[in-house]
Amino acid sequence: MSPLGSALHVQSGALRSPWETAPLREAPAPRAPAGPAAPSGAGFGDMLENLVGNVENRQAEARSVTRSVLLGENPNLHQSVIAMQEASVAFSLMVEVRNKVVESYQELMRMPV
Repeated sequence: MSPLGSALHVQSGALRSPWETAPLREAPAPRAPAGPAAPSGAGFGDMLENLVGNVENRQAEARSVTRSVLLGENPNLHQSVIAMQEASVAFSLMVEVRNKVVESYQELMRMPV
């Protein structure tokens, strides 16, 4: 597939979020431990949000750089290719993290109580 085709495919919105492919049942919100042992800082959900945001930013950057190359505003084709590859690697990482989270959840559900 040509770089132009892959950029247009992503831009058209045909690409679904990996979170939509395997919906999980909502679990009750965990209670924070009381006392000084309470965690401070970002949680796992915040980390996943940041990961998704990072992937979205890289894809938007790749689209804009590719668009500028196609319109002749930027003569550096290699910047477009590098941006698309970075977006692809970031998306692949996000999918693998999602797969590991789903696999871990399924393993927990198989554990005897």
